[in-house]
Amino acid sequence: MSSILLLGGSKQQVVAIEAAKRLGYRTVLCDYLPDNPGQYFADVFYQQSTTDKQKMLEIAQLEGVSGVLAYSSDPAATTAAYVAERLGLPTNPLKSVEVLSEKHLFRKYLAGHGFPCPKSVPVAVGASADEVLGVLLGEEMSFPVVIKPTDSSGSKGVSIIDAPDIEKFARALKTAAGFSRNEVLILEEYIEYGFPRVIGGDVFVVDGEVRFWGLMSCLRDYRQGGLVPVGERNPSGLSDIQETRVREQVQALVTSLGIEFGELNVEIIVGKDDVPYFLELGARAGGNMIPIQLSDLSGIDLVEANVRYAMGDRSMPIDFCGNGLAFSTYVLHADRAGIYRELRVSPEIAGHVYRTVMYVEPGDAVEPFDGANKALGIVFLSFDDEAQLEDACETLGNQIAVEID
Repeated sequence: MSSILLLGGSKQQVVAIEAAKRLGYRTVLCDYLPDNPGQYFADVFYQQSTTDKQKMLEIAQLEGVSGVLAYSSDPAATTAAYVAERLGLPTNPLKSVEVLSEKHLFRKYLAGHGFPCPKSVPVAVGASADEVLGVLLGEEMSFPVVIKPTDSSGSKGVSIIDAPDIEKFARALKTAAGFSRNEVLILEEYIEYGFPRVIGGDVFVVDGEVRFWGLMSCLRDYRQGGLVPVGERNPSGLSDIQETRVREQVQALVTSLGIEFGELNVEIIVGKDDVPYFLELGARAGGNMIPIQLSDLSGIDLVEANVRYAMGDRSMPIDFCGNGLAFSTYVLHADRAGIYRELRVSPEIAGHVYRTVMYVEPGDAVEPFDGANKALGIVFLSFDDEAQLEDACETLGNQIAVEID
């Protein structure tokens, strides 16, 4: 029986363990959390940090694995590439995965290879607000500006500052530092939107070509600042010209980086004059169960595809360019700290709900939603057409809510 090393056993990652077992692979799981749910599904479990590259390499060698997968995990993506590259297993180039995994390297790569990108500069954790403001003025950067960690995902630690206010800069630096492992932050100019929503979703690459196009657009809760996505909707709403330009940029970047296979998470702002600007191209499947949503939409099991391709099996057809079906997700979240009591869904929207995944139970303590890691669950919805989807998305936050004590 061939073995696969799976890096991460969270609730969202259990589906990859289940898919691997369904395909007949022996599953070896690593996760540093003692209470991760994945350990109860895997054949072998090691309580070890997935960011410890050398330890993961040792475990991979000990277990004789034939593939490595960091499903839906930014921190472990470089580890998976490192281990696989060292052992001669299927992987994308480690250098490219590193570029995609740290925002300051990504911005430098974009600028150096002719891709549209905002003006940006890396900032060390520990730099004072005065120092950072001096850098901003020295680089002649325009407000508003964004401060965020360079090795975090899910919009964790992100702040937007619209004026040279020392106190705001100090708070933003402290927030970003709290989510930084590499102790490098980034300061960058804010991109003005030409299309009103961030383009999100996933693509899947086969032999260097994007063969699965799962471009959607992000829903936001502007009552809580609007920085953290609270769902994805399909169709995205892009015009034909905008979609063509986004696809061209994604494929060009995939080619430039030498990405050979696998699922990539996309975040793009379409700016003025329909110019696409990359926020991220993550070297892993998207969070918030995006692969499940896209599998529902396309009929192609992307979780299974991730496992197969990590094991060197490229026999599974992946081709998908969209089909016009109207789907969305809504990420359940709390607006304040408290105790989760129940989920409330209005009768008007209940008929569109076809799956609900809960991460919490009544009586669990919850925190305010300031990053994807604070999600309480995900609701999946389907609609008759795009017009019905548009109407529903305007009021989802009122029709689906969590009761907090």
